[in-house]
Order: sequence, then C-alpha cells, then structure tokens
Amino acid sequence: QVQLVESGGGSVEAGGSLRLSCAASGSILRLNAMGWYRQAPGKQRELVARSTSGGSSVYYGDSVKGRFTISRDNAKNTVYLQMNSLKPEDTADYYCNANVRYLTRSGTGTGDFWGQGTQVTVSS
Repeated sequence: QVQLVESGGGSVEAGGSLRLSCAASGSILRLNAMGWYRQAPGKQRELVARSTSGGSSVYYGDSVKGRFTISRDNAKNTVYLQMNSLKPEDTADYYCNANVRYLTRSGTGTGDFWGQGTQVTVSS
C-alpha cells in the first residue's frame, strides 16, 4: 500500500557531498514524521536525522550536526538528506523511514514504513 524508494547513494571521497532522496508513493493519506537511519557493518541501526510533518521540529545525531541537513517537499511526498563534509565513518547503508496514515479497504491505518536502503561509501 505504501512504498518508499531511496536514491542518491554512491561512493565519494572524504570531504565530498551527496544528496539522498526518498520518495513515498501508494495509498497515502498523510505523511507524519520522516527520518533517515544508517547501519554500518557490525553496528546497530542508528537515527541520523528526523523531521516532523511541517518541518518545524528537526533532530540530528551528534555525529552529523553541522554537516547534514534534512528537508521535505510535502507536495512531492519526498524527504531529502543533504550530506556535506563527508567522513569515512559516515560509510553505511542509509534507510528512509516514514510514519504514514494510509488507506485500507475497510478504512485507514497508521504505521511505519521503510525503504530498501541506499549505500554510501566515503573513502579517505
């Protein structure tokens, strides 16, 4: 019913930039909070950045503050993550998450949905 598709990952040298995009589609009634998570080999998945529906409240993990920026285009059902001054320790699989109010055959539902992930590799 709801699908999230990430794009924009790739390989970049330290100090470079990447812009990740996550587009939501399906039986969407409302996109609530959206966020970006990442998981590096041997580590737990961690929250990188999060934004409320209107973008009035944002959160950044300590390791990315001042370097990453989350933004939303609600008209396109899309959330972005601009990543600047990338470091090797940013290397991970990045996942988009959205809390969604969606349409069902009998009414509505609310739940979290995940994208398939996009790889980011930063070389020194």
